[in-house]
Amino acid sequence: MKTTGARRSPVWPLVTWGLTRLPLLLFVLKVYVFPGPDVTSDVSVIYRGWYEVLRTGTFPLDDVTWQYPPAAALAILSPALLPFLEYATAFFVLACLADLAVLVLLLRAGLRPGRTPRGAWVWVAGLPLLGPTVYARYDVMVTAVAVAALLAGARHPRAMGVLAGFGALLKVWPALLLLGARRRSSWGAAVATGLGVAALFAVVMPGAFTFLTFQRDRGTEVESLGALVFHLARHHGWRGEVRLNYGSVEFLGPYVSVVSTAALFLTGAAFGWLLLWRLLAARFEEHTLADAAFVAVLMFTVTSRVISPQYLVWLVGLAAVCLGFRGSRMRLPVALVLAAALVTVLEFPVWFAHVVASDPLGITLLAVRNGLLVAAALTGARALWRATVRRPSPAPLPSQAARGSETPVSS
Repeated sequence: MKTTGARRSPVWPLVTWGLTRLPLLLFVLKVYVFPGPDVTSDVSVIYRGWYEVLRTGTFPLDDVTWQYPPAAALAILSPALLPFLEYATAFFVLACLADLAVLVLLLRAGLRPGRTPRGAWVWVAGLPLLGPTVYARYDVMVTAVAVAALLAGARHPRAMGVLAGFGALLKVWPALLLLGARRRSSWGAAVATGLGVAALFAVVMPGAFTFLTFQRDRGTEVESLGALVFHLARHHGWRGEVRLNYGSVEFLGPYVSVVSTAALFLTGAAFGWLLLWRLLAARFEEHTLADAAFVAVLMFTVTSRVISPQYLVWLVGLAAVCLGFRGSRMRLPVALVLAAALVTVLEFPVWFAHVVASDPLGITLLAVRNGLLVAAALTGARALWRATVRRPSPAPLPSQAARGSETPVSS
């Protein structure tokens, strides 16, 4: 009993969390300089600019880089909660607090029957692998909402629906958490929350849905799976360019639209597979909700035209929830995602210049990172299918059928 109690004690995860998060804060506060380009400029320049517009009661109507659902305004405005700090500093502190909230949720969940603190350790060890980028984007806040939704799913389906619906209006992808939900109350609560919050923003703040028109002319982001085609093509005479476009570094030029369309086709195929799985799945266990959410977000991440480093924050959070269940089938995919997180910090920001230049080091890093994510998606999908979809019983052989039809004669 003492050994079990020590293993479940929150002290060591909290201490380790503090030791690993202090360097992240020191990097984003520029006490120390992290290798590569400055990852904090999104907060100090872009987010700060949006903040000044949003606080006037309207969305950035003329800024094509605003490509987020309306509730994202709450994350951008959140530094106002700490008026005694400069905007960027307040944002980094709030991101750190969101990180801590995820850990506390995972530690509490790990104490329940059938659970394990292993999920908390995945979060403690996995997130810092991505470097200071995790505090320089608002994705850790969205991930906190998503983790809370999944952990509420089994006991409080309505609460899960509310959190998933709200999360979807923060950054869309939390809507995928509902894939494995079996209670109609979860779906109903999500739809009601989403419609209610969307209507409120539409009435209160002009331009709540202009973001829907700001992605039509996007290219293929240099870190995406499809971008590998152009990284290689640049060495064989492809006449395109790499340019900052719609808030990210993208490939623009011949055949980019073809690759972007192919990415949309793959996303559609992933959605079709997930829909087929949902229709055929028959065995649902306590961990299935988290496993399905993890696989769904993985599949949509690898097929996206954009695989930004902060996307790995979502995956690490969902991976932590999965491994908080003893019965989860996602151990190998989680290990692959953690390995991908480590490679991600090397391709951005450490050696991002090599990625933009499409030199051998940059191409290798992207191929390894994206290959690990593809492998995680495929192995996760296979494990989810095998664990939940019943295999049809084989038809009996004629001799077996004949024996089975014989009626025993009583003596």
